[in-house]
Amino acid sequence: MPMQLLHSLAEWAARFGSPPRPTVLTIGNFDGLHLGHQRIIRRVVEQARALGALAAVVTFDPHPLKVLRPDGAPPLIASLPQRLLDLDQLGLDAALILPFDLELSRLPPADFVQQILVEHLHARAVFVGENFRFGHHQAGDVRLLMEIAQARGFTVTIIPPVICRGEIVSSTAIRDTVRAGEIGRAARLLGHPFRLTGEIRPGSGTGRRAVVPTLNLAPDQELLPRSGVYATETRLESHPGRVFRSVTNVGTRPTFDGTRLSVETYLFDFSEEIASGRMAIDFWLRLREERKFNGPGELQAQIRSDIARARSFFRRLDHARAVLRSHPRHAPEPF
Repeated sequence: MPMQLLHSLAEWAARFGSPPRPTVLTIGNFDGLHLGHQRIIRRVVEQARALGALAAVVTFDPHPLKVLRPDGAPPLIASLPQRLLDLDQLGLDAALILPFDLELSRLPPADFVQQILVEHLHARAVFVGENFRFGHHQAGDVRLLMEIAQARGFTVTIIPPVICRGEIVSSTAIRDTVRAGEIGRAARLLGHPFRLTGEIRPGSGTGRRAVVPTLNLAPDQELLPRSGVYATETRLESHPGRVFRSVTNVGTRPTFDGTRLSVETYLFDFSEEIASGRMAIDFWLRLREERKFNGPGELQAQIRSDIARARSFFRRLDHARAVLRSHPRHAPEPF
């Protein structure tokens, strides 16, 4: 059954409040839904099944820092719809998306727990990371949450961070790697490739006429990879279920004196003209810097080289996937 989406406490009460359904839950922004988030949510689902309770997440829209410190808010790794789609794959029963505003931000920690977790969600168990903070001025920490939980009759489990190659997995670390163009490292921390989603928008037509046909993406995300050319996989709303190998340029198209940042992707072995619809691009490997060429002919030659390198990478990726299926513990890294 698909994960149910509730956008207020009133909606939650109408859906699950009569009779009250006990809940096992976690709370957070889940930006990127990285390996650390996935570990917590797996524990939520396991415990909920054991208790016969709802497995749920509580998240916020917009991101709290967009309200509290808009000038210092980080660019989001994933849009809310993308996060919810990814959460739906993890076996959760429900997601409560609370509208984050100043009123909610001013709730004292004890009131946050009482009003949301106890009175509405009927929490039986809560799973959070070591650095979890909540309530006005983020005054609540895991120690306070455990004290309140003991008095209110639910349990709290603290999940340690995931360590990947000596690095703590975090949304901040992932943002840094994406900005630096370290796409393979970002994929390891995420547990999946960094993805851009959005609408296909009409381009100038210069690339199609002079070099190769590309699809132009208007990204939903605020976070973009460092300018350059990448080996990618692309999915099109118009072709459900298909995955196209591709090369994607993130940059300003300096060969054509471009100034506006754009995301253009060339699909291998694809000749259809598509002017609209949704598109998703998974970034696997940074092939090179974006640079200015002396003309379309020189750029065409470079793109042929980029495509050859990308195809070689995907052959290695296919081999790694085949080994993973047959020997899960001995899959080679494709990066």
